[in-house]
Amino acid sequence: MKDMTRLSVNINKIATIRNARGGNMPDVEKAAIDCELFGAEGITVHPRPDQRHIRYSDVRAIRPTIRTEFNIEGNPIPEFIDLVLEVVPDQVTLVPDAHDAITSNKGWDTIANREFLTSVCKTFKESGIRTSIFVDPDEAMVKGAKACGCDRVELYTAGYAELYHSDRDKAIAPYVVAAQAAREAGLGLNAGHDLNLLNLGWFVRNIPWTDEVSIGHAIICDALYMGLKQTIQAYLAEIKKI
Repeated sequence: MKDMTRLSVNINKIATIRNARGGNMPDVEKAAIDCELFGAEGITVHPRPDQRHIRYSDVRAIRPTIRTEFNIEGNPIPEFIDLVLEVVPDQVTLVPDAHDAITSNKGWDTIANREFLTSVCKTFKESGIRTSIFVDPDEAMVKGAKACGCDRVELYTAGYAELYHSDRDKAIAPYVVAAQAAREAGLGLNAGHDLNLLNLGWFVRNIPWTDEVSIGHAIICDALYMGLKQTIQAYLAEIKKI
């Protein structure tokens, strides 16, 4: 039987709240520890050059505390590559976000960027870091990612979330095709962006071989009403319904 899809909690939004006032409230390092205590099976961070949420210094501080799995995602600019090689996370997720992007808004063109992505994947894999490439739900982009030498792809799920409420069958269809292409190529499969308690279950029930979902914004929004522990456990319960 396949292992259950793992829940990695993205703690960027906790850092955003801290940065709004300065100081160290809420404590991002403690939040990472607590998320794991509450059941999270991984911690995700996405440092950006402008340090508007998770800072490079946070990544260095958090790394020794993680007992489950540490995933760092971001655009592989030289400073990011150096950081990842310094802290050696369990996984690095390559995301093509622009320096001024509010949030990630597209996947890689793995064909046009094959040479660059191949070089980056090689660099990280030589340090024993599992490498995932963030892609749109496009079979060609999944196959292109495989050619770059990555271990996994992460499907960008914003399109799924947007269409889910009006037609969930249509919303999931291209993701099933892309996920099947990943499985046939021998790639692991992650997913993330705008997944929440309403749409998460349908995704993992239709693509039960999903290895990991990374969720941050929705978890912090739900935690305002439910509490962080109860929220994380609610997401885990949703995954386990398959």
